[in-house]
Amino acid sequence: MSNFTAVKGGITNNDEISKNSFMKKFINKKNNKHEPWFKWLMRELNSYEAFEDFASGKNPEDVAEDFISKNKIGISEVFDNFDEEDKYTLIQFLKLTECELHVFKILEKQLDMRSKVRYIDFKKK
Repeated sequence: MSNFTAVKGGITNNDEISKNSFMKKFINKKNNKHEPWFKWLMRELNSYEAFEDFASGKNPEDVAEDFISKNKIGISEVFDNFDEEDKYTLIQFLKLTECELHVFKILEKQLDMRSKVRYIDFKKK
């Protein structure tokens, strides 16, 4: 399930917002005038080589700042037409992303605990 599907699924209470608002905001980048802002953002994020920056010693906040800087024109175009529905969508993405972060942290803790567990064979003498 994509992030968009999860967000859209989270607010589909027979609400017109869920049916119409997600597809109406477009940006003009890379000759695609009919791409919704969140789809453009996800494509740009997915194609951004963050791991190269991490390998060079940058922390996640610096990598995010670099991404924003490199995409400032497209982001500016997105904000030119941003409205309350878009803000709501952004907030839902923030919640989803925070949830994903917590899932990964929980998994990391579980792996750490698993590696600390020792199995004792009480049948051996």
